Amino acid sequence: MAKIKTAIVGTGFMGKVHTENVRRLGTVEVTTVVGSRPETAQRFADTFGIPHATADLKSVLADPEIQAVHICTPNVDHAPMSLAALEAGKAVLCEKPLTLSSAEAKSLVDLAAAKNLPNAVQHNLRYYPLVQQIRQMVAHGDLGDILIAQGTYSQDWLLYDTDWNWRVDSNSNGKLRAMGDIGSHWMDMVQHLTGEPITEVCADLNTFHKTRKRPKGSVETFSGKKLAPGDYEEFPVDTDDFGAVLFHLGEGGRGSFTVSQMSAGCKNRFSFDIFGTKAGVSWNQEQPDTLWIGHRNEPNQIIIKDGSLLYPAAAAFADLPGGHSEGYDDSHKQLFKNFYAHVADPSVPINYPTFADGLRGMVLLEKVAESALKRGWVTV
Repeated sequence: MAKIKTAIVGTGFMGKVHTENVRRLGTVEVTTVVGSRPETAQRFADTFGIPHATADLKSVLADPEIQAVHICTPNVDHAPMSLAALEAGKAVLCEKPLTLSSAEAKSLVDLAAAKNLPNAVQHNLRYYPLVQQIRQMVAHGDLGDILIAQGTYSQDWLLYDTDWNWRVDSNSNGKLRAMGDIGSHWMDMVQHLTGEPITEVCADLNTFHKTRKRPKGSVETFSGKKLAPGDYEEFPVDTDDFGAVLFHLGEGGRGSFTVSQMSAGCKNRFSFDIFGTKAGVSWNQEQPDTLWIGHRNEPNQIIIKDGSLLYPAAAAFADLPGGHSEGYDDSHKQLFKNFYAHVADPSVPINYPTFADGLRGMVLLEKVAESALKRGWVTV
């Protein structure tokens, strides 16, 4: 079979992650990279051995051989680039958050449906094997009725006022930064695992650094920690460093979570606890192969990822044997694997987050922002 040809739009951290993990599938060929400038695209192409590099997205979308595109750009470009790709008849996989507003997200959902084109939003964190095991445990009733969900997504890469990324600038990112970037993951995850929607929110947002020192040159995500004082200029900040949300889950569940990009020592601590009437579970992305299971009247358990011992539907996301770690890169690969299976054969069931999930996420983010401004509860 001929490989599916795809284009990567964006040459930063996520562009690299997408390129490397698409190639792991073996059935998809990255033929083109689109950068903000021709020289940036060419450097990326030279590094990763991609045949074509350009700064002209229109020419890429006009190429009939390219079946799909990955949008890995700053958030402000997600909606217009995804719309253009759909109009050109391409399958689209877009980074999260899907857009800057629910109205933009709705337009993507509607156009993708009208064009009958595969579409996905990159909530890859769903696809750790033990996360999928938790989902199956909930579905099989192992936890009982869900009562409580709580947790955090905490990082430290923007702790200092000299730390910079395009996400700090609301013109590129949108108004919600920590909440939009990683809070979107947390809210998607709790709904994906429990099968219950977040129905009400009460939120608090804060910006600790009212100004930051913006580098005079470009800085890639998670890098730029050792610049000298003369390399900066002052920049006023109106995006959030921290957020906390109380929420109602489904008809009776309750929960809370925090997000932070200024928590010293937390490199990528996405963690959650889910408690039901029978048992509880706890998982932390910094230790992705370990799952804690809590019981009331018998000893608690700690299990290590082993696909042969998981529920079959969860084992489908474990490609390596027990004792062989599967982490962040693998979660991307698993989403890509399911997305491209559907691109290749539309009769294959959709087993990945779609633009509709991205729309739900944007509605939630807008309600969180409304609640923080109102300083009270808001119904979703």
